Amino acid sequence: MALKIMKLAVFATTNVTANPVVSTFFYENAAQVVGAGTITIPVESFWTDTGANASTLPALTTNNSFFNVFINGIQQMGNLLAYTPGDTGTGQLVVTVPEGSTVEAGVPIVLSVTNYTPAAATDILT
Repeated sequence: MALKIMKLAVFATTNVTANPVVSTFFYENAAQVVGAGTITIPVESFWTDTGANASTLPALTTNNSFFNVFINGIQQMGNLLAYTPGDTGTGQLVVTVPEGSTVEAGVPIVLSVTNYTPAAATDILT
């Protein structure tokens, strides 16, 4: 018999699902802020999608999450934002209003938090 390379004949299929969980919070800016300044929004000042008062800002899952902030419908730069997850007394969003910028009273501020819970299933056929 001639020499030959022996190898396994294995086939695998992997299905991955991302499973995002999106939490959205709404706030109406109470007073005009002219930069340089900050807007600090505690969790209890936000409303949820149902219109109820928020009581918790969700934790960010390490390496599987992100948050976005929209002021008057415009997504804001990440370096202007500080997000602290938690319950009443802890959870908050701080927006830095840079010099030369103004956020008017009554303007909507929307916080969107996305956490992913990925799952993978592999079928191995021989």
